[in-house]
Amino acid sequence: MNLSLSLRTKLRAAVVLLAFGAGATASAATPQSAAAPVPDTTEQRVAACTSCHGAHGAGTPDNVLIPRLAGKPAGYLLQQLEYFQTGQRQHAPMEYVVRQLGPAYLRQIAEYFAQQDVPYRKLPVPPVSTETLRRGEQLVLRGDSTRGVPSCVICHGAKLTGVQPMMPGLMGLSYDYLSAQLVSWRTRTRAAEGPYCMGVVANRMRESDITAVAAWLASQEPPADLHPAPASAQTEPLPGWCVMGHSGVAP
Repeated sequence: MNLSLSLRTKLRAAVVLLAFGAGATASAATPQSAAAPVPDTTEQRVAACTSCHGAHGAGTPDNVLIPRLAGKPAGYLLQQLEYFQTGQRQHAPMEYVVRQLGPAYLRQIAEYFAQQDVPYRKLPVPPVSTETLRRGEQLVLRGDSTRGVPSCVICHGAKLTGVQPMMPGLMGLSYDYLSAQLVSWRTRTRAAEGPYCMGVVANRMRESDITAVAAWLASQEPPADLHPAPASAQTEPLPGWCVMGHSGVAP
């Protein structure tokens, strides 16, 4: 039976959560003296995350909708975890996993994945026309002033690997994930603080533009260094209707 990637993602998360529940039940039924203690390590604390995103956050080859987390700015990762808690970003398995976690726990998860340095894995890109790729390159590198669409490099950095402390890298993400997120911004199943800048951008793009941007980005060979650029590299001002969240600020 063929299942959609989205359904397989939910099933995998459900299996992980059921496994946690089964473990808790078995532990309760076992005499305390015989129960093996669960190590309180960072690796154990992020186990629910790594079951889908991979041990070091590189993603998994069998599900292109699961994004790479490794090396992304900790502030950005923390903000997304907070958004899943508040419902500003909607994805049932993620909402369930983070629902009961406190701020310090969320920050620990974000910092763990931000510190990971793992090789990039090439992911498949659907065949598109040369014209589509040219349009994607234009939007990513130069934007489209006729539609009020800024370039991706203004916010995500000249190398598109992100900018500290809040801008995520776009390199190394799959076509399916990139296009799905742009659609989510358009439909408000993914939201943000302030003027909702990515929602504005996505709604100024045609559907064909989303395909073009996702295809061009996913077809590029990422630079050897996928780490986000320092904040000082952000030399161009962000669009006036775009603001960064608060999560990148140290506690």
